[in-house]
Amino acid sequence: MENSKNKSLITKGSSNLAKTEKLISITPKILREIKPQYESVRIGNQEWMTRNLNVNRFRNGDLIPHLEFDEEWIVAEKNGQPAWCYYNNDPKNGKKYGKLYNWYAVNDPRGLAPEGWHIPTYKEWTILKKFLDISTGGWKLKSVEGWNKWKDEYGKFQNGNGDNSSGFNALPGGFRDDDGTGIDVAIFWSATEFKTSRAWTLSLTNDTGFLDKTWAFKQEGLSVRCIKNSSASKRVQRVIR
Repeated sequence: MENSKNKSLITKGSSNLAKTEKLISITPKILREIKPQYESVRIGNQEWMTRNLNVNRFRNGDLIPHLEFDEEWIVAEKNGQPAWCYYNNDPKNGKKYGKLYNWYAVNDPRGLAPEGWHIPTYKEWTILKKFLDISTGGWKLKSVEGWNKWKDEYGKFQNGNGDNSSGFNALPGGFRDDDGTGIDVAIFWSATEFKTSRAWTLSLTNDTGFLDKTWAFKQEGLSVRCIKNSSASKRVQRVIR
């Protein structure tokens, strides 16, 4: 990677998993990668990104390892290493669903969230749930398309989409574990640990209007939705009152 003034800016490791790619100088291209311009929405007193995080670098410019194979995810788990992948390992899904990160990337001191943003704590997710109504908040968060239909107890197909009245626009970005990827669900990391090997998460499924409190093992790959550090923003799309 180079620009007109600098060459050989990055030294590369020998393998995909071991690759650290230490940043020596931040070029304009790298700056665009670590400072993406995200649209956002005010929901109550909080400001949320309207799409999932899709960065491949930490805030300081260091690359996050991109791991595609189950064996690599198992090794990352054992070593507590950060990792990301695309939903179903398909790069085309990046623009739509963002990337799936393990919790070691979420909790890395180099900072996964862009400057001015952070990974929400479980308490901050709870504030969102209460503001939207615990029983119907999920429908308000889910996008108006993209969710599969589901069968009710009578065998009839029901619409899995939400009304997106919050502007949050949650899509079923799936998840990743050491056995591959899963579908029909949106699972978001919180920055709050549950146990040594686990952290709290919030999930949406195609067959419910709840934003459920769940937990996941730290080695799993889940979506990340960031919340702004302060209430001020020039890119707010709408205000929900």
